[in-house]
Amino acid sequence: MASFPFGIARLDSILGGGAPPGNVVLLAGESGAGAREFLYTSVAMNALANVDQELFDLYYGDLDENASVPPEIHYVSFTAGEGSIQRELEYTMAEEIAEVAVSGIKFADLSVPYFQLSPIPRDWYRSDPTGIRDLGNEDRHGDVLSELGDYLSAHAAGNLVVIDSITDLVSAVSDEMTWNDIAMVLKGLKKAAYHWGGLILLLVNADTLSETEQGKLMDAAGGTFLFSWETGGSKRARTMVIREFRGVLSRLEAENIVQFETEIHDGGFDISDVRKIR
Repeated sequence: MASFPFGIARLDSILGGGAPPGNVVLLAGESGAGAREFLYTSVAMNALANVDQELFDLYYGDLDENASVPPEIHYVSFTAGEGSIQRELEYTMAEEIAEVAVSGIKFADLSVPYFQLSPIPRDWYRSDPTGIRDLGNEDRHGDVLSELGDYLSAHAAGNLVVIDSITDLVSAVSDEMTWNDIAMVLKGLKKAAYHWGGLILLLVNADTLSETEQGKLMDAAGGTFLFSWETGGSKRARTMVIREFRGVLSRLEAENIVQFETEIHDGGFDISDVRKIR
């Protein structure tokens, strides 16, 4: 089966098209080190490929012959609506990309089930009259993990789904939703994703996790990309390491690639240099 492009042209080229279908990939990083920008760029470029081929060609280039863009792009958020996400996209890349890409993204705002048991005033997270458009009547919700599972069951097969973010779930741990509940759902997600044949990206801020928690998340994913800041002399650089990725890591090892230097520009997240074992 064809790979699903991550939307970062140089990385997709190195990986032979992108990610094998049926994968869950964890994007874990230090604050501001590039994990979120990677997620935004992946969503935007895949959406552009579906709605504006000319703009996609301009910012991404030619799609690898072994890659196929997923037919639908889904963005699941626990704390933000479509307008907020579009604004964040505009902060990350050229405004024309963000404006056009949004039309090719299906948004699922899970803020109602996420906040419903919290002391947060209801009008803070119910101000958008459209609510959770894909989940029916917003006054009838189960817990957030059940809502997430239902949404994925309905939309993940054969598509790109990004979840922003696992950090939100971890910060909401309580008697009603324990850490073990979250870990178990992600374990099940890994199994389900194999049958769905799409690509799921999970965003998490590594600064908020213990080593044990991060290890459990990595175990629940098929691949893990680690983003960090590196200081050398008077400069700070964003770097990315593919820590684990079944079916892909061997390709990097064969080419002696150990680390990627990254940057953010008008086209979003990008690979600026490849570090190899000499």
